[in-house]
Amino acid sequence: MNTQTRVFHGSLAALAVCLFLSPPLSAQVSPEKQAVLDWLGEPETVAKFGRISDAIWSYAELGLQEHKSSALLIRTLEQAGFTVEKGLAGMPTCFLASYGAGRPVVGILVEYDALPMLSQQGRNPKQAPLVAGAPGHGCGHNLMASAATAAAIAVKRAMEQHQIPGTIKLFGSPAEEIGVSRPYMVRAGLFKDVDAVINNHAGSGFASAYGVAGTAMYSAVLTFQGKTAHAGGSPWAGRSALDAVEITNVATNYLREHLHYSTRMHYVIVDGGEAPNVVPDRASVWYVVRSSDENLLGLFERVLNCAKGAALATNTELAAVRVLAALHQSHHNKLLAELMQKNIGLVGMPEWTEEEHAFAKALQKELGARQTGMPTKVGAIGKPATVFTGGASSDHGDVTLIAPTATIRFPGIASGAQGHHWSTVASGFGSTAWKGASAGAKAMAASAIDLLTDPDALAAIRKEFDEYSKTHPYKSFLPADAQPPLDFYDKLMNQYRPAMEAFYRDADG
Repeated sequence: MNTQTRVFHGSLAALAVCLFLSPPLSAQVSPEKQAVLDWLGEPETVAKFGRISDAIWSYAELGLQEHKSSALLIRTLEQAGFTVEKGLAGMPTCFLASYGAGRPVVGILVEYDALPMLSQQGRNPKQAPLVAGAPGHGCGHNLMASAATAAAIAVKRAMEQHQIPGTIKLFGSPAEEIGVSRPYMVRAGLFKDVDAVINNHAGSGFASAYGVAGTAMYSAVLTFQGKTAHAGGSPWAGRSALDAVEITNVATNYLREHLHYSTRMHYVIVDGGEAPNVVPDRASVWYVVRSSDENLLGLFERVLNCAKGAALATNTELAAVRVLAALHQSHHNKLLAELMQKNIGLVGMPEWTEEEHAFAKALQKELGARQTGMPTKVGAIGKPATVFTGGASSDHGDVTLIAPTATIRFPGIASGAQGHHWSTVASGFGSTAWKGASAGAKAMAASAIDLLTDPDALAAIRKEFDEYSKTHPYKSFLPADAQPPLDFYDKLMNQYRPAMEAFYRDADG
């Protein structure tokens, strides 16, 4: 048996032995909350959504190409009795699944896109691509897809069993890795009636957090138009668009010295011509810049000035600025995060087998990290940083300014695995991913039940949000004419999909 298949997919009886047991629950846990915890802890439930996680892991579809992943989630939700609207906000793989009627309306966010270049065998602590150069789930979105879907279905079941009024909504959000979906979904009005939103993210810890976090991000492709010519015979007759791209990059690298240390700026040349003996008349560079909400647009304007200067220097034209994404920092609600943290403590960290610890230690050794195995303790609630130092971005930031939102970070990825890296792909598959997603689903579902059944708690959360909104009103960073870049990863996904199909997994067992 090879490493790819050496994972736990045994009988339900064996699964019940290997799966963690929930910690003893307080007598004060409501019947409604107990119902979601019990159902999500059943071996059949864990196995079903574990297989969904592994299937989406195997599809590893890039942003706005998640046709199989979204279809699997939609089918699962429709079979569970949800009404699903498809193809929303101009994105074919965007969906909204709803159950119930009236207020309160509780939303859960779900992501399912992968990253380029990260193909990797599951449960292999050495770098070993399944398909060299192909995409992989290097951010745990496959766990998030299964956990959020399981949570929404669990809440729907409890609403039916206990006649809980209100509405539960699952927001199927494509292309998070390039920051696309939520700003367009907000612009389309999909969140206009939501009272509170539960976000989630896979990792190695288990905790929530509040306050401002992450960086705002602006993502755009800059395209230059020049004039072609014979590079050997008459180069003076040409105007190189590639020269303009390279001068832009030189200029922005000099710009770095004069930017705040919290700023991030990255680029790749996505089109540099096709032959060195032909002066390229068209070339493009993809820029991603990150900063605080207050400084983002000014930062991008400085990058544009570098591009305009490069066009002037090369006698070319900055022909197009295609904005892919423009998103805010995350502004997490304190009271909602505290509610989530209580449910995280209630659920507790999964219990890992010795085999699972051994895999994590082998991976940690390979990465040069401390060999501690899988995480064993629930984390403390995260508090706002005293100094803003920059970091990653997420397009759910826009949602946090539309409705009170907080994030449950749940385990399943080995400690020490790096984000956007093959090590996360390796550990996001199989038994640890199943257990972590189950724990995350329980915390999400329990938090949703609180929001649906405790009007005082929800009112307090809403009051905090309304006060914060007075000084932080939402305004989209998206230009009015920006549209989702549906074609952006089409060619790349089609390049690898035929070879990847040999490794697709069956979600039905």
